[in-house]
Amino acid sequence: MIEHRVLTIDGKDFQAVTVKLPKTTLLTISNDRGYIMCGALDVGLLNNVLADRKIIAGRAVGVKTIEQLLAAPLESVTLEAESIGIKAGMVGSDALVKMT
Repeated sequence: MIEHRVLTIDGKDFQAVTVKLPKTTLLTISNDRGYIMCGALDVGLLNNVLADRKIIAGRAVGVKTIEQLLAAPLESVTLEAESIGIKAGMVGSDALVKMT
């Protein structure tokens, strides 16, 4: 099952997507500039193999819902995310605000 909804944070819209898979759930919240995602995100791949794409992204682990993803501290972030002030340990919703 795939669920999509629009979230508004500090007056800005984000796309929240939940994909229920066998034994796991993928979670993402994005806008046209970047995204945060559950533990399935490979930040190392984005920083190394796909560095030329300059992807703004963050990863939170242990989250099972969109609400948890918004509230969780990010475990890791891409170098490009760091360049706009997003840091590991920052709460997901705060990181999204920096992506606007």
